[in-house]
Amino acid sequence: MLMRTDPFRELDRLAQQMMGPGTWSRPSAMAMDAYREGDEYVVAFDLPGVSPEAIDIDVERNMLTVKAERRPVAKGDDVQMELSERPLGVFSRQIVLADTLDTEHITADYDAGVLTLRIPIAERAKPRKISIGVGSGRKEISG
Repeated sequence: MLMRTDPFRELDRLAQQMMGPGTWSRPSAMAMDAYREGDEYVVAFDLPGVSPEAIDIDVERNMLTVKAERRPVAKGDDVQMELSERPLGVFSRQIVLADTLDTEHITADYDAGVLTLRIPIAERAKPRKISIGVGSGRKEISG
């Protein structure tokens, strides 16, 4: 038998039970990190225990949607559940992407329960040099 010692964990578990598992019409939120790394934005979603086939990623205009479903693990007839704290059901997150990101070239990797999306910065959003005509010659300045 397992003993529970964290009272806050118990409150989280009770709140999850009251709200019920996420469904396709009312999914639960998933934790994520987002940061810039060089010339791309990286968004990482925690999806432990989710099969890669149960993850759906869509981009429509500037709206990125990630949905995933964690299903129960098949158990035999002789299994008696002692403790069940891992949430099951549907999880979803929507992010509005800036116009400066290249949504045509998003890449996705799934490793160790973490879905990582890499979104390149669009060429039009990168700094560039602009030439200015001065008399018969040209001089470059930063723009």
